[in-house]
Amino acid sequence: MLDQRFPAEQVLFIFRLAARRYRAHRLRRDLSATTNPQLPPRRRPSRREPRSSSLRAVDGGAYLNRELSWLEFNRRVLALADESGLPLLERVKFLAIFSSNLDEFFQVRVAAIVQQIAARRSGRSPDGLSPKEQLKRIRGSVSAIVARQSRVFSEQVMPALAQSDIRIVDWLALDDDDRSYLGGEFERRIFPVLTPLAVDPGHPFPHVSSLSLNLAVIVRDSDTGERRFARVKVPPLLERFVAMPDGRRFVAIESVIAANLDRLFPGMAVDSACEFRVTRDAGLDLEEGEADDLLEAIDVEIRRRRFGRPVRLEIASSTTPEVVELLLAELDLNANDVYMVDGLLALSDLWGICGIDRPDLKHRPGRPVTPPDLVAATDAGSRGIFAILRERDVLVHHPYESFPASVEAFVSQAANDPKVLAIKQTLYRTSGDSAIAESLIEAAEQGKQVVVLVELKARFDEQANIAWARALEEAGVHVVYGLVGLKTHTKTTLVLRDEGDCVRSYCHIGTGNYNRTTARIYEDIGLFSADPDLGADLGSLFNYLTGYSHHVGYRRLLVANTSLRTRLVEMIRSEMEDPDGAGRIVMKMNSLVDDELIDALYEASAAGVRIDLIVRGICCLRPGVSGLSENIAVRSIVGRYLEHSRIFAFGERRARTYFIGSADLMPRNLDHRVEVVTPVEDPRLKSRIQEILDVNLADDTLAWDLAGDGSWQRVPTRDGADTHLRLAELAAARTSDRVVPAPNLLGN
Repeated sequence: MLDQRFPAEQVLFIFRLAARRYRAHRLRRDLSATTNPQLPPRRRPSRREPRSSSLRAVDGGAYLNRELSWLEFNRRVLALADESGLPLLERVKFLAIFSSNLDEFFQVRVAAIVQQIAARRSGRSPDGLSPKEQLKRIRGSVSAIVARQSRVFSEQVMPALAQSDIRIVDWLALDDDDRSYLGGEFERRIFPVLTPLAVDPGHPFPHVSSLSLNLAVIVRDSDTGERRFARVKVPPLLERFVAMPDGRRFVAIESVIAANLDRLFPGMAVDSACEFRVTRDAGLDLEEGEADDLLEAIDVEIRRRRFGRPVRLEIASSTTPEVVELLLAELDLNANDVYMVDGLLALSDLWGICGIDRPDLKHRPGRPVTPPDLVAATDAGSRGIFAILRERDVLVHHPYESFPASVEAFVSQAANDPKVLAIKQTLYRTSGDSAIAESLIEAAEQGKQVVVLVELKARFDEQANIAWARALEEAGVHVVYGLVGLKTHTKTTLVLRDEGDCVRSYCHIGTGNYNRTTARIYEDIGLFSADPDLGADLGSLFNYLTGYSHHVGYRRLLVANTSLRTRLVEMIRSEMEDPDGAGRIVMKMNSLVDDELIDALYEASAAGVRIDLIVRGICCLRPGVSGLSENIAVRSIVGRYLEHSRIFAFGERRARTYFIGSADLMPRNLDHRVEVVTPVEDPRLKSRIQEILDVNLADDTLAWDLAGDGSWQRVPTRDGADTHLRLAELAAARTSDRVVPAPNLLGN
């Protein structure tokens, strides 16, 4: 029997989609009896020989647990909210980021583990934990960290806000005039959009959408004494915090609703009302072989998310046991899925408080500079960016250097240059007001050949990407939706320009998304080049992404899921062969998870190679363990900007090779995504990259060190070296010619 909670039109749509998929399957079977020539055989991790006795003997195993390592990263984010030296609204922002991060962790990572348990999978994580053991440890860690978040908010941040004349006030603390004002606001703006939903034999338990804030209400009939349960959803389109007329005090909207429940249940007595919130599985469930209608299929899956399986119930600590038991029964959860919260739920909504116009309580806005090499390209009547790139490669570093004056200018000039014949680009995450997408549309309207690969499977950005894909198609852009079974995560642009004697290729290869919004807060690197080998490689890559072709041998690029894993392992091992025993590796990335790469780093450490790893988030490698990793140090930089660039450096400084690109060292990046990593060979640019690494390694303000037991400790502050301030200073000084890249950056 069909679940009546599914709208009939959605059920009909799903049946139609299933029929279309079946027809597509038959068509593919008739076209070819072989596998899709676009997609090379899925790489399966090889069964390597058992680990050496030294690896097996390490207390706790050779690896740290991925999920617990991520929670440690979020703990470092929370520590910034606990940092009294930060501007107050920046601390509020980090509370909101912490909550948003944790929501996504449950929607994706915890949901995946729950699925494993439901499917009775017996496999263990690389660190040896079963799915049930992982859930148990996750719960213990989350309970402790959420309790700390509540304390930081209620005992530190809220009193500090009050001292700065910003108050989040409870209904009970208001006087009669304030309550009268809020009563009027309730009648005008809140009450009309509320819908109380009763639960009784004639009213089944309502669907509770993921991450919505709700009130669980117990009402009693004054005549019969009969008690009933009702659910009231807090309208998500209304501001979470209602501003009082003085503009300095704010009242949580659920508090206003709870105080006026008599309007929703006239003639009934309200016995209790408490806040609760449900988190559901948000993963997309697409079958590998069904990509003929990928855009439409993902559109359906996005709508299906609201019906995903519940994986977490957050509820106010004052909730009565009977309400908790009722919610658990109706949501098919158990006691281990419940997280009791002291104080406000859904602190991700604190973004509304962050938006208060109090510049004295925020960081001074960053001022990105125009990259010095591109200043001439942005001047009126200048030669333009292509003339500059014919002379030299250009490296840009965001957010210290301007994204609009570099990446957006590159695409805009290509769109408006009559000599440009074609533009090819990958889009993974775009902003709502994407200037790049607008330029691509303009180029297509001018008759240029424009090809864009839009990755529809970019998690939580699927809807925005679908909208841009349709807008691009309507303008005449050739839109491709990626490869079956692989996400296209690479950040690449190729411009083809007719220059009389040849058609020259101009490239941009970056570590960050083509997104103006995130470019202001994410730290990323991009390389512009007219190198013909890079251009030829990108041309081959786009042919692979858009047509029927196998991967070819690339001249310069390292590409996943083909050569990147193998070449990284080879370069790690080549450092073990240094005749002087001076092997050196420095890597900067978001996450280090892949066991094969971790093993290669362990082997290099055992051979005497000195290794520094700068890992913002997850790190499953245990550093500094005798007999395993005593030559490896791991640090994390967490601060004002989100560290997002990936840098891989091999060798001693005078002969060091440098690579930048889109890939982290995770199985998904190396095996299940299309990624591009490019060498950087211009000595000036190599010096710039080494400068970034040196600044990161010298930091004693934002840096944390990882111990072999998985714990992270703040680096003691001695010199006050702050990565984000220092790199901003260097960028500003470079534009005024007061700083010349130090000649010894690549020295001994």
